[in-house]
Amino acid sequence: MTFFEVTPETDDAVKVLDVKHWTDKLFSFSVERPTSFRFRSGEFIMLGLLDTLGKPLLRAYSVASPSWDERLSFYSIKVPDGPLTSRLQNIQVNDYIIMRKKPVGTLVLDALIPGKRIYMIATGTGIAPFASLVRDPELYDKYKQVMLIHTCRDKAELAFGKDLVDITKKDPLIGEFAIESLVYLPTTTRESSDVIGRATDLIRSGKLFSLLSVSPFSAEKDRVMICGSLAMNTDMKKICEEFGFVEGANSQPGHYVVEKAFVG
Repeated sequence: MTFFEVTPETDDAVKVLDVKHWTDKLFSFSVERPTSFRFRSGEFIMLGLLDTLGKPLLRAYSVASPSWDERLSFYSIKVPDGPLTSRLQNIQVNDYIIMRKKPVGTLVLDALIPGKRIYMIATGTGIAPFASLVRDPELYDKYKQVMLIHTCRDKAELAFGKDLVDITKKDPLIGEFAIESLVYLPTTTRESSDVIGRATDLIRSGKLFSLLSVSPFSAEKDRVMICGSLAMNTDMKKICEEFGFVEGANSQPGHYVVEKAFVG
């Protein structure tokens, strides 16, 4: 099958700066940031390649780098038969991909009313928008505690998150704040690890709060961001509402927000 190559002359083309394969199913990459491009940490944009007819084939990707970074990073699954990711996983440094310059999304700090503690609940590559947010100084200005909960099937899939936390705590800009405020809790569902179980089950049983040494969700002080599988998103919405939380949006901030964009 013949696909069209994205070149520097292609509309909205950006150059690939680095690529890292974390497992046989997960990879991350960075592209050059257009000079005029602005976004809020936590937002997503459309990325892609050209299909067999030379038309853009695009999917939503959360930016995994903070709004101040000079490059734009992304974290992706590899879908063997996926129209886009089956090809995108083969990109190399100095290749070009397409990037639309209209950032959108609900996983932004502006969509939440002020609170003291924020939970970021992610499964798989859903950690990408939180990779952007935990490196943003504004997060630590607004919250005294930042709880990053990342659930994957096995330990190898947690490597991106562990690397993210290490980098964040060593960051000269926000490292000292992250050391004081950022708590990272990785969990697995198929392979044995220090913490086994879905975040939703750990919350319902109360184990999550015990592990973090905090009180259960409180609409008065806690805020929640959710990004992951459709099942997890749906379950977490129910849990939040059981605790009296109201869903937020850019136009009407609330107690919790959930991202609805997926990559395939």
